[in-house]
Amino acid sequence: MTDTPAKPVLLTGASGGLGRVLAKSLTEAGWTLRMTDIVPFPDAMPARASFTKADLNDGPTILRLAEGCGAIVHLGGVSTEHPFETILGPNIRGVFHVYEAARRERARVIFASSNHAIGFHERVESIGADTQFLPDGFYGLSKAYGELMGRLYWFKHGVESVAIRIGSSFPEPINARMLATWLSYGDLSRLVQRCVVTPKVGCTVIWGASANSAMTWWRDDARGALGWAPQDSADPFAGQLGAKVSDDPIEERYMGGGFCSIDYSRGAPAPRGLFED
Repeated sequence: MTDTPAKPVLLTGASGGLGRVLAKSLTEAGWTLRMTDIVPFPDAMPARASFTKADLNDGPTILRLAEGCGAIVHLGGVSTEHPFETILGPNIRGVFHVYEAARRERARVIFASSNHAIGFHERVESIGADTQFLPDGFYGLSKAYGELMGRLYWFKHGVESVAIRIGSSFPEPINARMLATWLSYGDLSRLVQRCVVTPKVGCTVIWGASANSAMTWWRDDARGALGWAPQDSADPFAGQLGAKVSDDPIEERYMGGGFCSIDYSRGAPAPRGLFED
């Protein structure tokens, strides 16, 4: 099995922070990329890469960009919490356009999902990848929708996909929560490579976190089938970040952190049981 895909790979959201990381690492690994974003690519164009400015709302352009591609690494869309109308176009309609392109090309989708799809699970829990969605806002809701879109297209059309529920992917962790949720750029890149080159993936979910000792929340995903294990860890930062917490009880109670507090209007924290009042 080669680690270089035989066909080009479409990378959406290429101009964002993680898109730029993957553009560099994947092309350095010998991959041919077609990159797209709604804003220009800010770096020097990598070898074996091309860029087209496009809106995810533009279905025909997404179809054209995907022609001949063997996989779509879908990072594009609004990446933080916003009002529903802002999320609707790029994150809801956009993911439909991506999966339609994948269906037509018989391509695989690697979908940048998020921990915010399950953000209202409490930090005292330990949940498997098949747990119920508990999104912590409209952004998290759009990621749950994207994962469900992947399931629909797998069962109805045989489109393979891997949803990576990214925790916190930054150069370094910056607070106590990230001692659990941090995903290094290196681990992200190696994971995406395995998602694309593994011969068969079906429709699976991976928790996107490095080998952090504090990560006791997330378990039982499909990483074994991909042959991926994180190599980096937030543990070296524990001494300087262990006490770096907020004074917000909502943020500190739930896995989604500060996203849970945005526009939160219950007053008290939500009850532990879904049907309690």
